[in-house]
Amino acid sequence: MKAIALFSGGKDSFLSAMMAEEQGYEILYGVTVVPEEYSMMFHYPNSKISEYAASLLGFQIKYVNESNYQAYFAEICSGNIDAVVTGAIASDYQKTRIEKICYDTETIIYSPLWRKKQEYIIDQLILRKIKAMIVSVSAEGLTGDDLGKTIDQKYLNHLRYLGEKYGINIAGEGGEYETFVYGLGNTEIKDIKQEKIWKKSGGYLILRI
Repeated sequence: MKAIALFSGGKDSFLSAMMAEEQGYEILYGVTVVPEEYSMMFHYPNSKISEYAASLLGFQIKYVNESNYQAYFAEICSGNIDAVVTGAIASDYQKTRIEKICYDTETIIYSPLWRKKQEYIIDQLILRKIKAMIVSVSAEGLTGDDLGKTIDQKYLNHLRYLGEKYGINIAGEGGEYETFVYGLGNTEIKDIKQEKIWKKSGGYLILRI
């Protein structure tokens, strides 16, 4: 089944694309929506280098601006594809907008993480050896020290602690943090340079490759 993946380079879109391939979907390419800063719907930090994360799964990326994404998806869904793969977990705001386009064009929407438990998602990253670093934080309890950290078993314990103390979603679905996948198994993207930006109570990393 031919598919395109809505792909930010973050952990959720990466894991969903990986699962889709395991289920027999042929991902022709990924689409990265380059958003406005503080977009309600799409990842902001490092969207323009998502192609490097996609290369770990073996497909290429096409970029589209947030202002044009609906028309763009309507056009490609009317073409020779069967499905759109998304990394949506619990955001109706995001999922319903993509679903509307797919419904209108009779295209399948595949969201393997939809309504999955928070711990399941983090466990899958660790079990599959997906290396995702924190590139944005915007919640109480998360600081500049969290930027650049890799989500592993030790960091999962830290997220659990923050979840218990501050009530954050440990999968980051509430916008508490965002990620960028820089490695899979023994393969890593080399020579990543980091620039930390901090504004009041939140901040992000700009990655350069």
